[in-house]
Amino acid sequence: MKNSILVVDGMSCEHCVKAVETAVGALAGVSSVTVDLKTRTVAVEHDTTLAIETIKDAIEDQGYDVIG
Repeated sequence: MKNSILVVDGMSCEHCVKAVETAVGALAGVSSVTVDLKTRTVAVEHDTTLAIETIKDAIEDQGYDVIG
């Protein structure tokens, strides 16, 4: 398993948290997703076979910007 932490811009409420958690959590190989609005981070525990770009795309598809 691998832990990745992404900085995401544009999240401001619990609806944002739910949207990101649902989108990323639906990806094959993801075992957990934690969104922290205060630090603007998304922590993802996932298989090493899952590309970080796939996770970024899932977040960006929800309308948020991955900035780090």
